[in-house]
Amino acid sequence: MCDPADLASLLAFSDGLDRMGAGLVGWGPNDTSCCSWTGISCDLGRVVELDLSNRSLSRNSFRGVAVAQLGRLPCLRRLDLSTNGLVGAFPASGFPAIEVVNVSSNGFTGPHPAFPGAPNLTVLDITGNAFSGGINVTALCASPVKVLRFSANAFSGDVPAGFGQCKLLNDLFLDGNGLTGSLPKDLYTIPELRWLSLQENQLSGSLDKALGNLSKLTLIDLSYNMFNGNIPDVFGKLRSLESLNLASNQLNGTLPLSLSSCPMLRVVSLRNNSLSGEITIDCRLLTRLNNFDAGTNTLRGAIPPRLASCTELRTLNLARNKLQGELPESFKNLTSLSYLSLTGNGFTNLSSALQVLQHLPNLTSLVLTNNFRGGETMPMDGIEGFKRMQVLVLANCALLGTVPPWLQSLKSLSVLDISWNNLHGEIPPWLGNLDSLFYIDLSNNSFSGELPATFTQMKSLISSNGSSGQASTGDLPLSFVKKNSTSTGKGLQYNQLSSFPSSLILSNNKLVGSILPSFGRLVKLHVLDLGFNNFSGPIPDELSNMSSLEVLDLAHNDLSGSIPSSLTKLNFLSKFDVSYNNLSGDVPAGGQFSTFTEEEFAGNPALCRSQSQSCYKRAVTTEMSSETRFTFGLFLTVEAGFAFGLLTVWNVLFFASSWRAAYFQMVDNFFDRFYVITMVNLNRLRRKWEHKDHP
Repeated sequence: MCDPADLASLLAFSDGLDRMGAGLVGWGPNDTSCCSWTGISCDLGRVVELDLSNRSLSRNSFRGVAVAQLGRLPCLRRLDLSTNGLVGAFPASGFPAIEVVNVSSNGFTGPHPAFPGAPNLTVLDITGNAFSGGINVTALCASPVKVLRFSANAFSGDVPAGFGQCKLLNDLFLDGNGLTGSLPKDLYTIPELRWLSLQENQLSGSLDKALGNLSKLTLIDLSYNMFNGNIPDVFGKLRSLESLNLASNQLNGTLPLSLSSCPMLRVVSLRNNSLSGEITIDCRLLTRLNNFDAGTNTLRGAIPPRLASCTELRTLNLARNKLQGELPESFKNLTSLSYLSLTGNGFTNLSSALQVLQHLPNLTSLVLTNNFRGGETMPMDGIEGFKRMQVLVLANCALLGTVPPWLQSLKSLSVLDISWNNLHGEIPPWLGNLDSLFYIDLSNNSFSGELPATFTQMKSLISSNGSSGQASTGDLPLSFVKKNSTSTGKGLQYNQLSSFPSSLILSNNKLVGSILPSFGRLVKLHVLDLGFNNFSGPIPDELSNMSSLEVLDLAHNDLSGSIPSSLTKLNFLSKFDVSYNNLSGDVPAGGQFSTFTEEEFAGNPALCRSQSQSCYKRAVTTEMSSETRFTFGLFLTVEAGFAFGLLTVWNVLFFASSWRAAYFQMVDNFFDRFYVITMVNLNRLRRKWEHKDHP
C-alpha cells in the first residue's frame, strides 16, 4: 500500500500530463498501489524516490502545475526528471525532505529552484535548462549541499559572494552561462571543493594566489573567459590536481614552475593565451601527464629534451608559438604519443625530425605546417616508420623535391596535405592505391603531367566512407586555415577523421591532359578541385555520377565543349566554377545551377545563358574590378535529405581558385565554432597564375 496523501499527489502530477505523457509514465488511476508504479520507490509506505528520467516526456505533455504536485510528497528524498524536454517554471516551494534533485536536460525557465525549506539538500543538477537571473547562494548554502551543477543555462551577472558558506561543497559547475565580473574572494575558501568548472562565461580579472588554498581540487576549468594577468605559481599546494584548463583567456607571463609539482596531473590546456618565455615543465615528476596543450601563445626557444620524460603523453600541441631549433632526439621516448602538432613555429631540419618521430609506434596524427621554410628538401629516404599514421600535414613549408616514395608504406594514411610547397614532378600512381586515403591536398605546387588513373579507383571513395577510421584527436581539434589567413586565427576544426570531407584538391599546379571520365566512380567524393591547371578537352558527362559531390572547381584551365546537362543531377553541389576556360553552348538550367553566380561561368566567350541570351565574354576588367576577386569560407554541416540536397553544407566563398592551400593549425574554439575565413590579394593570385610563382 502507499500513503493516501502520496497517492493523491502522484495522481495530481499524472493529471498534469496530457494523455500521451500519462501513457509514457504508465500509472493507472485505478491502481492504488503506487509503490509498485514505474519510477516509484517507497519506504514504509511513503514515496521517497521518483525517477522518470529519459521517459521522452515532452513540452506538449507537461503542464506547469504538475511538478508542484510532487512538492507535496513529504518524504520524497530523490527526484529525477532529467532528459524529458519539460518546460515552464519550477515550483519555488515544497519538497521538504528532498536530498537529491536532477532536472537536467529540460526546458525549465525563470529563477532556479533553491529549496529553502529542504535542510537536507545535497545534490542539485539543473544542467541544460533555461534558468536565468542570478544565483541564490544564500538559500543553497543553508543546506549541506555537496554538488551544484548549473551548467548550460542563462544565468547572468557576477558570480555572487557566499559560496564560502557551502562548507561541504565538492562540485561547482557554473559553465556555459553569461556570468561576468571577477571571482569573489570567498570562492577560494571552500575547504572541500574538488571540481571547479566555470568555462564559457565572460569572467574577467586576475586569478588570485588564494587558488592554492583549494588543496583538494582535482579539476579546474576556467577556459573561454577573459581572465588576464599571470597564472599564479601555487600549484605545489594542489597535489591532487588532475586537470587544468585555462585555454582561451588573456593570460600572460611565463609557465608556472610549480605545475611540475602536481604528481596526479593528467591534462594541461593553456592554449590561446599570451604566455611567453621558454617551456619550463619538468616532466620527470609528471609521470601521468597525457595531454599538454600550449598552442597559440608566444613561447620561445627550443623544445627542452626533458619534455620527453612525460612518457605517458598522448597528445602534444605546441602549435603557433615562436619555438625554433630541431626536434630533440629524446622525443623517441614518447612511445605513447598519438597526436603531435608543431604548426606555425620556426623549426628546422625536417629530415631529422621525421627520423626521430618515425620511432613513435602509436603516432597517428602529425601536423608540421609552416615550419622548415629555409629551402629544405622533402626527405626521400631513411624513413621507415609511421605504420599507424592516419593524418600527415606538411603544408606551407616551402619544401623542394618530389612526392617521397616512403609515403607508399603508410597503409593507414587517410589524410595527406603537402600543399603550398615547391614540389615538382609527376604525381606517382601509387598514391591512389593507398586504400585508406580519402583526403589529398597537393595544391599550390608545380606538379606536372597527367593525373594518374589510380586517382579514379580509390577504394575509400568508391565503396566506403573513407573516413571510417575514427581516429579521435580528443581535446585537440585539427584545423584548416587557408594560406594568408593567419591574422584571423580562425579555421575549420575536425576532431575526428569522420569529420573530414573526402577531397581531391589539386589546384594551382601544371597538370595537363583530359579530365578522366572514370572520376564518375568516386561516389563518396565531396570536393574535386582541379582549378588553375592546364587540363583540356571536354567536361565528362560521367561526373554526374559523383552523387556526393559538393564542390567542383574546374576554373582557369583550357576545357572546351559544353557543360553536360546531366550535372544538374548533383543535388548536393553547392560550389561549381568553370570560369576562364573555352566552354561553349548553353549553361544547364535547373537543379543547383539556379544557385550559381555569373562569376562562376565568366571568361568563356561562347558560353551563354539560354534564358537571358547573354554570353560570358572574356572580360578581365569586369571580373577583376575590385582589388580582390572573392573571399571564401567553408562551413561543414550535417548531411540530411531536403530537396536539392544542400543539407551537407559548406558555404564555400571561393576566390579565383576554389580551395587554396589548406594547412593545419590549432585554433581555439574547441567544440563550437566551425568556419574558414581567408583573404588573398588578387595581384599575388594573378602572378601565381601567369608566372607560376610559388609561396
